[in-house]
Amino acid sequence: MNIYRKKQLWKWLLFALATLIVAASLWYTNQLVRKIAHDEREKVKLWAEAIQRRAALVKYTEVLFERLKSEERKRVQLWAEATKRLINAGIEEDLTFYSDIISGNTNIPVVLTDDKGQIISAKNVDFSTDSLKMLEGKLKEEFSFFEPIVVNIFQNRKSYLYYKESLLFNELRNILDDIISSFIAEVVNNSASVPVIITDYSRKNIIAFGNMDSTLINSRDKAEKVIAEMKSGNSFIEIELVNYGKCFVYYKDSYLLTQLRYYPYLQFLAIGFFLLIAYLLFSTARNAEQNQVWAGMAKETAHQIGTPLSSLMAWVELLKISEDDKTTLQEIKKDINRLNDITTRFSKIGSKPDKADANLCNVIEDYVDYMKRRTSKKIRYTTTMHTDNIVIRINVTLFEWVIENLLKNAAEAISGEGEIFIDISETDRHAIIDITDTGKGIPKSKFKTIFNPGYTSKKRGWGLGLSLSERIIEKYHEGKIYVKQSTLNKGTTFRIMLPKNK
Repeated sequence: MNIYRKKQLWKWLLFALATLIVAASLWYTNQLVRKIAHDEREKVKLWAEAIQRRAALVKYTEVLFERLKSEERKRVQLWAEATKRLINAGIEEDLTFYSDIISGNTNIPVVLTDDKGQIISAKNVDFSTDSLKMLEGKLKEEFSFFEPIVVNIFQNRKSYLYYKESLLFNELRNILDDIISSFIAEVVNNSASVPVIITDYSRKNIIAFGNMDSTLINSRDKAEKVIAEMKSGNSFIEIELVNYGKCFVYYKDSYLLTQLRYYPYLQFLAIGFFLLIAYLLFSTARNAEQNQVWAGMAKETAHQIGTPLSSLMAWVELLKISEDDKTTLQEIKKDINRLNDITTRFSKIGSKPDKADANLCNVIEDYVDYMKRRTSKKIRYTTTMHTDNIVIRINVTLFEWVIENLLKNAAEAISGEGEIFIDISETDRHAIIDITDTGKGIPKSKFKTIFNPGYTSKKRGWGLGLSLSERIIEKYHEGKIYVKQSTLNKGTTFRIMLPKNK
């Protein structure tokens, strides 16, 4: 039992060590995951702040361009007024100021027409007034983006001053358009390597997304599902975007972080699977080796017993001739037969035993009678048979060995007076034998342990009886043996179930 306890202790120590290693690995991985998750959020946060500042810059640029447009219109109006004054001025009037204003316009394209659309003059344009007499068609459409300025230059006749954005303004406008058009694209491309979505204030309309399959959000229902998933995983980041106002940035963990989070569990699952396979292989090999040891030990025991047994049988024959004390001679003969049975039992271990039909009730009753004469008179045996004819295929010699082990254990469990009950019954599929004692009982935690080889609660003994019994019932007879119930200091019931027609 000490050896068995040491083995159990080592098993628990190794299990505790393995648990500690697994726990330490999981703890370290979780710490690493937390750190990476924190770093990813900081990257998304910095990216979102950069977007917000960029958006503020775009918004400021929009305002600035509106101011520039207003200033350019004022300059065109000033230029028109200067042109009017220059044409209508008297001979003695100083025209330097007006001419300076007119010549100072080197950037804004302007076209002056009469009330019928005939071009009077033009400046900062890429066409000649000689070749084009009328402002019409595509040219007029080009110069009609802004409302024309009405001026009275010739004898109160209305003239119209058309203009368009200055070359500098147009260049700046193109730059601004590029900034705005590339703004959302940069949102997609610079999403800090994590799946990200930007929604409007309603949280339903997606403005942009990055590092995601578009099929996942190609409908509102799918988009709302993805947003809800992101929202449950990480808190959103609020930003302001031009033309959208308040917007929200949602993101989820990167694929790398997700892999890292689940990798230890997959790793331990794989390791556990291989350990299980290895354990099963080693267990099978160990059981095969144990079977060989059992068979070798049994055959050697049978061989050792065979020599004195042969001698005893010869002495019995001599006693028969002398005709002294027939009763003693009969009992000696029973014990010799008993030794012969033991030899037969051990010789059958390791090989497939022969089975034959036998009346289970008669086999058990005969063996109980044999045990009564060889145990304490204080122990009473009671056999109950619900039927007197249960015929099944068994190896009688090996089966008697099981009954002997159970009866011996029951007798040893009783200190002083006690009873042993043997109950024999059957069902449609099984023959059932219950052996109950009024002994010290077995703790529930030991119900299975007592069948392990080497386990014993006795000071003397190898702890092989119940292990051999289990092997005989389950391996050779395809039945089952187990502790049906046990109460400390009240008794134990062992049950044997043997299949019929096998």
